[in-house]
Amino acid sequence: MTDRTTVKTFLITGVSSGFGQAIARKAIQEGHVVVGTVRREADAGEFQALHPSRALARILDVTDDAAVLDTVNGIESTVGPIDVVIANAGYGHEGVFEESPMTELRNQFAVNVFGAVATIQAVLPHLRARRSGHILGITSMAGLMTVPGLAYYHGSKYALEGILETIGKEVAGFGIHVTAVAPGSFRTDWAGRSMVRTQRSIPDYDELMDPVRAHRQAADGNQLGDPEKAAAAILSVIDSVTPPTHLLLGSDALRLVRTGRAAVDAEIEKWAYLSRTTDFPEGAQLPG
Repeated sequence: MTDRTTVKTFLITGVSSGFGQAIARKAIQEGHVVVGTVRREADAGEFQALHPSRALARILDVTDDAAVLDTVNGIESTVGPIDVVIANAGYGHEGVFEESPMTELRNQFAVNVFGAVATIQAVLPHLRARRSGHILGITSMAGLMTVPGLAYYHGSKYALEGILETIGKEVAGFGIHVTAVAPGSFRTDWAGRSMVRTQRSIPDYDELMDPVRAHRQAADGNQLGDPEKAAAAILSVIDSVTPPTHLLLGSDALRLVRTGRAAVDAEIEKWAYLSRTTDFPEGAQLPG
């Protein structure tokens, strides 16, 4: 149990399942107060049943900017100062890029990017005023590497990684930590009920995409990662004096991200000679 002098108030979006629920359970177990957001009344009741005083549910659609702001301000005024915000709410989209309609891209970004940003923006003024706090965004290894069939999802997670890294540089002087948490494949419902799949329609992609989709569906529930261990790792980072800017979770994430980044580094080096040709001559000054 956590010493009562170190009890923190958490705001975690999307606690009805997956990482959000696992992190919330672990934080409550360690003695912290968790305000968790859900989208349904039934899920709110289930979450509050976790603890009579430390599990507090709020019904929230993170794509509603005004509702996000009202919820955060309400927590600050009725529950207490928020110490840790975890922007977790999100879902996966699977589909060949050419087959996937623009509406699905907009929906993907509305939740995974805009919802996370709205949550962080709503909490940040309070953290800045107190000169303390920790912001965490649950991104994905998909925000640091790519595979076919997840273009929209990769785009949303790459965007969130970049936003979080930038926020961290902007608020470092205020005593606020920012961590992008990038899990690999875990036994959550990400590849199940939390994934939207675009219907296949172009035969040219069958050879590439059909095995990928079949493999992902078969792997659902058999992934390497344990959500409870991920929650423990995240709590340890929150307790750290010098938490990381980026945290990979899972040996598969380490392997795939390292491989992907090594390929990018190799290509940058291969074409570095051409990159250098675009500079002004040495010593030239730009106007103004």
